[in-house]
Amino acid sequence: MEPLLILHAVAAVCAPALARRLGRDAFLVLAVPPACGFAYTLWVTLTGVPVESHHDWAPVLGLAMSFRVDALTLLMMSLVTGVGALILVYCCRYFDAGEGGLGRFGGVLVAFAGAMFGLVVADNLLLLYVFWELTTVFSYLLIGHDPESRAARRAATQALTVTAFGGLAMLAGMIILGEAAGTYRISRIVAHPPSGALVPAALVLVLAGALSKSAIFPFSMWLPAAMAAPTPVSAYLHAAAMVKAGIYLLARLGPAFGAAPVWQAVAVSSGLLTMVLAGWRALREYDLKRMLAYGTVSQLGFLAVLFGAATRDTALAGVAMLLAHALFKASLFLVVGVVDHATGTRDLRELSGLRRSAPWLCAVATAAAASMAGIPPFLGFVGKEAAFESLLTGRIADTLTLAGIVAGSALTVAYSARFLWGAFGTKPGREPTPVHASAAATFLPPALLAVLGLLLAPFAGRYGEAMRGYTDTFPGRGHGTHLALWTGAAVPLLLSAVALGGGALLFAAGGAVERVGRILRVVDSGRVYWGVVRGLDRFSLQLTGVTQRGSLTDYLVIAFVSVVGIGGFAMSYGPLPEIRLDVTPWARPEQSVVGALLVATALVALMIRTHIVLALVAGLTGYGTALLLLVHGSPDLALTQFLTETLSLVVFVLVLRRLPLGPREGRPRVPFGVRLGLGLVSGVVVVVAGMLAVSARQAVPVGSLMAAAAERAGAANIVSGLLVDIRAWDTMGESSVLVVLTLGVTSLVFLRRRTYALERPSEEAGPEGRTHWLAATLPVGQRAAVLEIVARLIFHTVLLISVFLLFTGHSMVGGGFAGGIVAGLALVVRYLAGGRYELALAVPVHAGVLIGLGLLLSTVTAFCGLLFGGAPLTMLSADLAVPLVGKLHLSTVLLFDVGVYVSVVGMVQDILRSLGAELDRQIEDEAGATGEPGGEGAR
Repeated sequence: MEPLLILHAVAAVCAPALARRLGRDAFLVLAVPPACGFAYTLWVTLTGVPVESHHDWAPVLGLAMSFRVDALTLLMMSLVTGVGALILVYCCRYFDAGEGGLGRFGGVLVAFAGAMFGLVVADNLLLLYVFWELTTVFSYLLIGHDPESRAARRAATQALTVTAFGGLAMLAGMIILGEAAGTYRISRIVAHPPSGALVPAALVLVLAGALSKSAIFPFSMWLPAAMAAPTPVSAYLHAAAMVKAGIYLLARLGPAFGAAPVWQAVAVSSGLLTMVLAGWRALREYDLKRMLAYGTVSQLGFLAVLFGAATRDTALAGVAMLLAHALFKASLFLVVGVVDHATGTRDLRELSGLRRSAPWLCAVATAAAASMAGIPPFLGFVGKEAAFESLLTGRIADTLTLAGIVAGSALTVAYSARFLWGAFGTKPGREPTPVHASAAATFLPPALLAVLGLLLAPFAGRYGEAMRGYTDTFPGRGHGTHLALWTGAAVPLLLSAVALGGGALLFAAGGAVERVGRILRVVDSGRVYWGVVRGLDRFSLQLTGVTQRGSLTDYLVIAFVSVVGIGGFAMSYGPLPEIRLDVTPWARPEQSVVGALLVATALVALMIRTHIVLALVAGLTGYGTALLLLVHGSPDLALTQFLTETLSLVVFVLVLRRLPLGPREGRPRVPFGVRLGLGLVSGVVVVVAGMLAVSARQAVPVGSLMAAAAERAGAANIVSGLLVDIRAWDTMGESSVLVVLTLGVTSLVFLRRRTYALERPSEEAGPEGRTHWLAATLPVGQRAAVLEIVARLIFHTVLLISVFLLFTGHSMVGGGFAGGIVAGLALVVRYLAGGRYELALAVPVHAGVLIGLGLLLSTVTAFCGLLFGGAPLTMLSADLAVPLVGKLHLSTVLLFDVGVYVSVVGMVQDILRSLGAELDRQIEDEAGATGEPGGEGAR
């Protein structure tokens, strides 16, 4: 299963290049990963289930790469991969040749298919959540594919907001369930459900995520709005894949928690309400895609009822409807795409006569719509009959549920007939709609799906037997429902006749039904959603106007008040541990000296009113902290602090040079006494909180275990071993956060940066275009020759020192981060000596290339252990004897550190080129515009 996920990821990355080379035919290549997934599904079906795979990821957190395939998983895998492959084939002719954005669209669609595949095979709640949110993000990108469409952007935002909200609620519920069960393995939780007072609350949270993902009331509004997406997206995400994720979660956890009252009450009632309301709304739509969208919402409500009832019979009916719905609804969406392309409209009021002009397409749509309406001999009829039969238990609740399903089925018949009449019927008084020829690639996928709905119906009994491994995990209640085209049961057949007759009457009274629907309609959920969004926008604007007034002092006051308030509340809540005041003032005399200097520096900073001087004095506190770390015996941390503080000072100066050099003007908004008092109180709260935390410790400090752990990892340097081996995931996260922060800050400075190319002033070129050694420097009059020469001479030496720190970090002081900052400081010296031309000559590589390469190297190295049969970030090491050098220790940790090193160099370069080189260019332009001297090359 892991190779299939990797194959989808590789295809997604390569999609833009394939689209540039092959155009829309690239979709045929992109269909290979889901096609391989479908082949794997068939192979597992023939060889037997279950199939399991497990790799520890972060065992302490309960996170593991656990995958499992059973009967339910095989059903979902076949839908995700089979329909996905057909959709991608359909795309190769759905889009016009030369249409823009095809590479991006294809990559995101394949990535979504991979994420959905991972979701259905995941056997770990947290891993399932990771794939769950990936589908949310990818669906947002697919729905908003057209950036120029306001409707698409709004629909994408709405879908992201609703499903992400539900996903966060679901995550909280999953954590509660996992902690209550003592495991996050889904198969184990289903086999041995947890109990406790918090489990019902956890189930409500999980249901919130499932219902929001599957557009069940009250979260139904996002799916019809998502019809602004291209038709392949609607056919895949909103018929066969993403919206099935919530139903899949109900089906997966139903055997464990279906008997819980809250489970049945929420799932069944919400599903029934959704089925009826959405079916009624479909009768009032004129856009074919929106009609199908409301029909999809209605059918999803039907599925939620079946799996929410959580019996063996309803689950059997559920798996039949799950398969049938994916086949007929994906087919119908694809048919609408063909109609839209062939006629230029989806409005049923403008379409007329397509039954004659496109007879084969009409036949495909009729077969799919007949399955949706539950007409024999299609698979939809088998599922509906089984649903009716499964609820004939005599219980009042089941009888009421059955009545609701019959009413919803009648509405389904009505909007199925309305769809066929609207798309292919001949309208009185309207000329036949002109139809353009359609490619075979857009006709064959919907035709195949519709035909499967007919061909699979006779084999419904064998399908039911194959699914018994799943359905038998539910408690039995009912008449022993089985799947068949003809069950011999009179009551379900009678109810089907009632539904068909009622649907026919509703369709015949179409105009009256539409008018009654307008009169009786409840408040539109979409309007409610956007009303809430606008209200929140207004509230946020008011709150922002109060709290964010452009004053750094105000921001700091809010932050410190929050620290004092939250800290004070936490310390006053509940009994406090006894504070042990066995604090040693200092272990070495120099510690007291450094501490006194830090206090004095802080007091001096209070009296300074010039920006640059204040930044320098504040930097002294950082250097003092580094000295404290050094005298405490932490040379690694001291070195990192020294280097980081130096780089921070340079960045401060680069920014502050655009501010007035004189003292700050104006009276501060917050009086000095208030700020001083707040700072002192904050310090006291933090110190007391730290002392309480130390006093409350009951377990053995983890620091005592570090030496042994570092030795087992092959690291003589405990700090390096801690960062790279023991806290490896945290280090990867920190690196990613730093990259995002750097890109965010530098992007806020300038919308477009022009200094990524190697620049040389034209006047520096010598005869025949050749340049001398100090060509790429500041112009005459602003040059410091000694500084330029020294910077050039020491540059490569400093780089060698940085590489030395990189290689020695696992055994001595150093590491990838420290080495990267040293290399960055070498770039700083080159820039300060020669300006932006010198910087461009020193590193003629795009900063994004270095950052991306570093992150890629760290990530690939992290998974080396997984590739060799271990866990991610398992260290692989080897000792090599190098002539004239001696023993050389190589490991994945070193490669990981190399990635960090390259990323840090790229980040420093990006900062210098945005806050340095681009500001230089701005100063030049301003000076040139005003005619001031020094405009050329000024820094």
